[in-house]
Amino acid sequence: MAISIKINKTQSSRIHLCDFDNIEFGKIFSDHMFRVDYKDGEWQKGEISPYGEISMAPSISALHYGQAIFEGMKAFKGADGNPQLFRPLENFKRFNISAQRMGMPSITEELFMNGLKELINIDRNWIPTKEGSALYIRPFMFATDDFVGVRPSSNYSFIIFCCPVNSYYPKPIKVKVEQKYVRASEGMAGYAKAAGNYGISMLPSMEAKKLGYDQIIWTDGRTHEHVEESGTTNLFFVVDDNLILTPALDGNILQGITRDSCIKLLKKEGYTVEERKISIKEIISFAKEGRLTDCFGTGTAAIIAKIEAIGYEGEDYILPEADKRKVSNWLYSTIYGIQTSKVEDSFSWIEKV
Repeated sequence: MAISIKINKTQSSRIHLCDFDNIEFGKIFSDHMFRVDYKDGEWQKGEISPYGEISMAPSISALHYGQAIFEGMKAFKGADGNPQLFRPLENFKRFNISAQRMGMPSITEELFMNGLKELINIDRNWIPTKEGSALYIRPFMFATDDFVGVRPSSNYSFIIFCCPVNSYYPKPIKVKVEQKYVRASEGMAGYAKAAGNYGISMLPSMEAKKLGYDQIIWTDGRTHEHVEESGTTNLFFVVDDNLILTPALDGNILQGITRDSCIKLLKKEGYTVEERKISIKEIISFAKEGRLTDCFGTGTAAIIAKIEAIGYEGEDYILPEADKRKVSNWLYSTIYGIQTSKVEDSFSWIEKV
């Protein structure tokens, strides 16, 4: 049965205030948002309304006990000028994986996808067309019980809002190998897009930036010997231009959709891809020998974030010039090309709105 969505459009669009050639990531928001609340054990009727403030009690569970999850997606304009999404069902599936880990109710595919598509269709004029741009989409859910007590909430809100964006990392980044703080460990929620996972990364990131780095590479919580992920991205290391290494999904690492897309594309192209435990000493050894020919992060926001230097134990290991790298440049142009209908979608990843 098709769901019914109440639509309340804005009387005054703000799109004329947006300079689409100069957008600071995550600061400009499109005209509308989609919201649906969960109460009495079921999802209620969804509504699209003008983007704006939401009211809440100071005692709601999400603010005190961290029951909050989110996703990151993008909408693009295809060759026909209409909106299209990149692998949205994978985001839906991962959203429910996160919800389960955080003791929250799952959302139905129909509610998630219908609300998403209706919102994108209404705000389609907010999708930028400048090279490297997109309409970033943020679905999220948080606990709303007006109660101070450590227990799963009985009430939740699910909201989707959007923001036009240019490149997340406009230039290659420097990363520092983290050997003090821990993002996740066995049995924790590293694989979930839970708000708390990002909250605990703030201090280590701040400390790394004071030392001149843009991001950190997380290492395992037991020994700090094996690399896991970097900031908001999964990690890939290219050895001798043909061997691709990426940390295996072990419960501590987010199951990145861009990561999975890269692996599929690389294997189709004939590259050897190894998903396994990777020691930082192994990576540094490759760098010293001149065999580490490429290193990059993958994620929805950046697609491909090229890493120009790795800081480890007080020394920076410099990688080859970013514009001369074969693998990361090819992956970026291929994925962005698929997203914008400039490259054939041989995996059927694009979903029209």
